[in-house]
Amino acid sequence: MITDKLNAEFWVISDPHLIADSMHDNGQAFSRMQKTSQGKDLYYQETVLSSFMKMAQEKKPAAIIVTGDITFNGERVSAERFRDIFRPLKDTKLLILPGNHDIYDGWSREFRGKKQFYAGQISPMFWKAIFDKSYGHCESEDRSSLAYSVQFNPQYFLLMLDSNYYGSEETTEAPHTRGGIGKKQLKWIEEQLRWAEQNHLRPIVFMHHNLYAHNPAVNRGYVLDNANDLRKLCARYNVKLIFSGHIHAQNILGPQGTTPTTEIVTSSFCSNDQGYGVVRVHPKHVTYIRKTFDMNPYLTDKEKQNYTLTHFHDYLEKLQLGSIAADLVQNDLRKNHNDIDLVRKMGNLFARMNYNFYTGHNHMKAGELAKIHATEAYKTLIKQHPEYRLYLKTLYDTTDHSNLRVKIRY
Repeated sequence: MITDKLNAEFWVISDPHLIADSMHDNGQAFSRMQKTSQGKDLYYQETVLSSFMKMAQEKKPAAIIVTGDITFNGERVSAERFRDIFRPLKDTKLLILPGNHDIYDGWSREFRGKKQFYAGQISPMFWKAIFDKSYGHCESEDRSSLAYSVQFNPQYFLLMLDSNYYGSEETTEAPHTRGGIGKKQLKWIEEQLRWAEQNHLRPIVFMHHNLYAHNPAVNRGYVLDNANDLRKLCARYNVKLIFSGHIHAQNILGPQGTTPTTEIVTSSFCSNDQGYGVVRVHPKHVTYIRKTFDMNPYLTDKEKQNYTLTHFHDYLEKLQLGSIAADLVQNDLRKNHNDIDLVRKMGNLFARMNYNFYTGHNHMKAGELAKIHATEAYKTLIKQHPEYRLYLKTLYDTTDHSNLRVKIRY
């Protein structure tokens, strides 16, 4: 058991995508990788995670839970470095589960000068050895995967699932984006849920891939291939809460159809605005609040001399917005080369709408949304890119629904 307190707190982060500093020399090859990393920060994550660990030392949540993609592309050294960064924690337990980039990722590389080199990958055996302390807290392990269960406190039971596809040996192939739960793991999950029910424990599930489609236009490869199988188990055993990641967007969906489960997707910790979830469990309810991590109080004196680190959210926002806008601007300059200002407005609008969705700040009054739709930039954007029409409509929400907080009652 992680804690004997009935009122307890744990934190959730997802997709930190750490590449250890020792895996690169800040050279040309690594710089090129940063520019094509889709808004992820690759340079400063050791500092960010070390600062986050210091905050945990100070505030002492019972656990920090990471819902996959611990590493950038499955570098064994990066996983070991992640473990070492959090090693000083004494009052807080680190609970890890793998993402689609972690196990046998053929993109695993280190970067020296102008060149990339193959880096040692992570096997399931290495994963368990590296994060042995996480598995040391388990009540049960699934023999067919890297899934395990943990009793959090006298009332709550955590299922840490493995929703990833990977082979049985090192590979040169790209990591799978899709995910699913194997039949043997599904059987183990049902056994765990039945045991929790018999012992009057409330299950909370964690996995990398999603149970629901959090964006109607973009969900292929993100929702579990066999989500219906897991949804049936959630309905049978009244699973009220699931945490996941993978889509790098902050989003909360309540119960769907006959499935009584609320799913909370936490945005990527290495991009956007460093979002993390604070979860408080109580005898009659669970609360979730999304917060943004301010690492300034936890930087060393030397680190505070670095302007980027002391203005890190500005840096991340520019990194994300620039990454989203770049491809669209480059393509549309060919079509609108006589109106560069319009192209820039289109790029900025597209990037800002995405950014607000990723950070969970995508709620807007209907009148304000109508003004956006009436702009020349928006009209031109959907005219020249009809494939974006449905996607852009899904990015904003005019209801009272919140993606930043929720309360689950028992």
